[in-house]
Amino acid sequence: MITLEDVRAAQSRLGGVATRTRLIELNHQDSDGRRLFLKPENQQPIGAFKLRGAYNKIASLSPEDRKRGVISYSSGNHAQGVAYAARALGVKAVIVMPDNAPAIKREATAALGAEIVIVGPSSAERQIKAEELAAQRGYVIVPPYNDEQIIAGQGTMGLEILEDLPEVETVLAPVGGGGMLSGVAAAIKLNRPSVKVIGVEPEVASDAQASLRAGKIVQFPAGDVSRTIADGLRTQSIGPINFEHIRRYVDDIVTVTEDEIREAVRLLAANPKTLAEPSGAVAVAGFLFHHDELPNTKLNVAIISGGNIEPKMLEELRRG
Repeated sequence: MITLEDVRAAQSRLGGVATRTRLIELNHQDSDGRRLFLKPENQQPIGAFKLRGAYNKIASLSPEDRKRGVISYSSGNHAQGVAYAARALGVKAVIVMPDNAPAIKREATAALGAEIVIVGPSSAERQIKAEELAAQRGYVIVPPYNDEQIIAGQGTMGLEILEDLPEVETVLAPVGGGGMLSGVAAAIKLNRPSVKVIGVEPEVASDAQASLRAGKIVQFPAGDVSRTIADGLRTQSIGPINFEHIRRYVDDIVTVTEDEIREAVRLLAANPKTLAEPSGAVAVAGFLFHHDELPNTKLNVAIISGGNIEPKMLEELRRG
């Protein structure tokens, strides 16, 4: 389990590297007087929050390990985070990506200097391939979520939320593999235990909710999770380390439908500062459409985890 000191150390490492994203209030009329502030991680240099954990992990490696190079597996945003961090730190990076990863994410990762290896669509397949290559070539694995340094890096968002809105009552965060949710929840609860932390994920890829309900990790078939438009949340199960943090610090996990995700993307696209890819819009969708499942709180924050949306998809969603 990470400590508050781990998150603060990550915050120090990320100074001058990750953007200090500032909260933006959503112009949303709510009869109950609820207010929603957005944490716009789409404003990071790679367009997503994943830079935080990736940089913290690679920056924590010994000089000897950095010389070995790093390898990771990702559908897109973590791939860019690792590639960006590795380039900044002078480390070779190899990324295993699924063949259904959006072209915009694959091309951006290659442009950052990473070597790309393409495999099938399942999250298990890309992890296995990365582990094989690490064993063969000596690379250090930089996991997308199941790692304490990754979790601590993502947790820096929680510290920033508390700094910007000390009176916050509820924080909503997307959940795929669980790195963001576990880090943000730990950072917030270790500072302010009274703040509610809620995970939000697609209904068709609701393995995190199923795991929290069952008290053990539940894995979903690749064919099921691949049906969601939220490509960054197509993980088949949350990580064991993430699960322990989620069980201890997360109050609940709610799910949203594909139509609700699309509607949230359309709403957020009205402001260029809050442009979100489908994965990045799920927390907002949870706030907008699942009022009855959320704490009855006035000051709320939803994290926009990323804005790397294919232009064609954005145009289609805007047309409805």
